[in-house]
Amino acid sequence: MQINPAAPVEVGFGAGAASLLRPAALAIAAVLYVMVSGCSKPQDLKGLASGPMAKLEVPAQPGGEPDVAFTGPDGKSMKLADLKGQVVVVNFWATWCGPCKEEMPSLAKLAKDYTEKPIKVVAISVDTLPEVDKAKDFLKTHGGLSFYNDPNMAMVFGLNPRPAGIPTTVIYDKQGRERARLSGGADWSTDQAKKVMDSVLAEG
Repeated sequence: MQINPAAPVEVGFGAGAASLLRPAALAIAAVLYVMVSGCSKPQDLKGLASGPMAKLEVPAQPGGEPDVAFTGPDGKSMKLADLKGQVVVVNFWATWCGPCKEEMPSLAKLAKDYTEKPIKVVAISVDTLPEVDKAKDFLKTHGGLSFYNDPNMAMVFGLNPRPAGIPTTVIYDKQGRERARLSGGADWSTDQAKKVMDSVLAEG
């Protein structure tokens, strides 16, 4: 018998080998499905809207973050999309807003409590440029959060729906989807607030 070296050689599994491989492939597929679905499934946050988080609003369909630029701590332009991969807590505030200043230390405490976790507290001041130094000094003496600025309120107007006023805090998941919003001041250092953060973090 002559063998043609140029002819393709087919290598196949017998019926017995195929029957052994099939369950293993199904098992791997099942594990991958659980991993992917577990990471992307949104948590039910509505049950956490009580106590200090009583005003928490959870959208029926999580929307995306506004594609609007604001000024970062380094003075350069940035967008929320630059922070994807983290849970981002965006707080809109100003030095002329009493409730804003009252809740700021608790936001700073929240940031410190989650230093080792992928949570970013972004306190965006809507103070005008002449008030920037005043706003920076306030943050330094009330918890030390980094300074972000949006003097034209472009970010506020870019939210959907648009907030009625400030302070307003919006929580985005790691994919940049709005998961919850709270209008008015709140104590973000409480166990109830941490439950909200932990639930969004658990979404993967």
